[in-house]
Formats: sequence, C-alpha cells, structure tokens
Amino acid sequence: MSNYIATIRWNRNGAAFSDQKYQRLHTWSFENGMTMNAAASPNIVPETCTDSSVIDPEEAFTASVASCHMLWFLSIAAGRGYIVNQYSDPAEGVLEKNSEGKMAMTKVIIRPTVAFDSENAPDENDFIKMHQVAHSKCFIANSIKSEIEIIPKLVLE
Repeated sequence: MSNYIATIRWNRNGAAFSDQKYQRLHTWSFENGMTMNAAASPNIVPETCTDSSVIDPEEAFTASVASCHMLWFLSIAAGRGYIVNQYSDPAEGVLEKNSEGKMAMTKVIIRPTVAFDSENAPDENDFIKMHQVAHSKCFIANSIKSEIEIIPKLVLE
C-alpha cells in the first residue's frame, strides 16, 4: 500500500466571501516540496474569480488519467523490447451531467501518438494490445467511474 499527500491551501485575504465573487486561486503542495498554483476552471466560475493561467481540477484529472496510461504503456513497450522515441497525447476530459443528473467528468479521451524506432517497433495489433494492457493496469483508470476512450496512433521513425 502507498499513501499520497497533497495539501490544498486557500486564503480569503480579507475579501468578500458570501457574495460568491471570491478568488478561487489556491495552492497544491506535495510531499516532495513542490508547490503549484491552481484555481477553478474559467468554464465554471466567472473569469474575475479565477486565474486561467494555472491548472484547474478538471485539467489535473484529465492529465492524471493520460499520464498514468502513458507510464504503463512505456513500461510495457520497454518490457517487450520495443524502443519508444516519443509519446504525445492531447487528452480531453468531458465535464457534463451524468446519468444521475450530476455534473461529473464522464469521459476522458486519450489520443496517444507513439513514435517507435522502426527497427524495434510493434505491429499494429501488438500496439493496440499494449494500450489495452496499459489501460487495465492504470491505477487511476481503475479508480474512477468515467469512461476512458483510447484512440492510439502508431508512428515508425
């Protein structure tokens, strides 16, 4: 078993609060000492209440799904003797009402483009199977209710 600690901090800084116009900017701090700014998505709250230049929880959710998948995929590819040169994934998270009528991240679409060394590359069938195995091993994917759609693209270099 492993535990992961994230400390979330927000401060009103004397501004009005009950009018719902308070600033949503806050920090995320992690055990390794890294601290980053975060805020509510400008798709959810007025621009004046947030900072669109920092990460929001929905983006972090999407990135965690895509990152976990990538890390498993790279491990599987290395274990099979393939050489991955590049991996790029413009992942997309979908926030909408779920079947219970609640707003939820209902779907994450990952679109990894993976470039392999042409001398150490899988065929298309093995490439798809590796993505299926990566999905089944991904801790984040195994922890959520959201649908995860995988649309991979194989590139040989």
